[in-house]
Amino acid sequence: MENEDKKTIKEMPKSERPREKLIARGAVNLKDFELLAILFRTGYKGKNILEIANSVLRKYTKKKLMQLKYEDLIKIKGIDSAKACTLLAAFELTKRALEIQDNNLPIISSQKEVIAQLTEIQHAKKEHFVALYLNVRSQLIHKETISIGTLDTSLMHPREIYEPALKHFAAFVIVAHNHPSGDSTPSDNDKEITKQLKEAGKLLDVEIKDHVIVTPKSSYSFKEHDLL
Repeated sequence: MENEDKKTIKEMPKSERPREKLIARGAVNLKDFELLAILFRTGYKGKNILEIANSVLRKYTKKKLMQLKYEDLIKIKGIDSAKACTLLAAFELTKRALEIQDNNLPIISSQKEVIAQLTEIQHAKKEHFVALYLNVRSQLIHKETISIGTLDTSLMHPREIYEPALKHFAAFVIVAHNHPSGDSTPSDNDKEITKQLKEAGKLLDVEIKDHVIVTPKSSYSFKEHDLL
């Protein structure tokens, strides 16, 4: 291995080059440093990609490497911005495929899970408008009470909903409010607010996934009623 490291990739026999080996034998038969070398693509003067990959894996375990952020990766000699972005994209895709969740954040993927986040407003005597902010894995990354009191289109501006979304890099927003009357049927005003939020979300590339209305005994989902 050491003698092979000293050669450039082009000087190595084709059968020993990482990409050619992957094509011929399949990815499962490559060593860790060879797989990492393929992601790196190129080395730098004096070191080929196999040397760089070996060096990185001696310093970091595979698990630790997948936890590094962009700022950490570009500090490693031989990893520039392009290589760091390639690694982060590969790691993220792997996490999504394996459904690996970070920080034990709750997943919000059903109306039941939304309602579980709204227990404190179900019995409230005033209308509470709440927003749940989710990442691309539908994990709850932030929850915020937007307003308390009368829900009115003239008072509820989309920027109050989407400002926290941009701040927390949310991919999706679920909005919710309670009806103290006990009737979860949406009013015309509820429908107008939802329409405004949907249009604003398209412009900001932050999708509104649902608008849920809750009461002590019932709930209403705009998504389930095809109103989104």
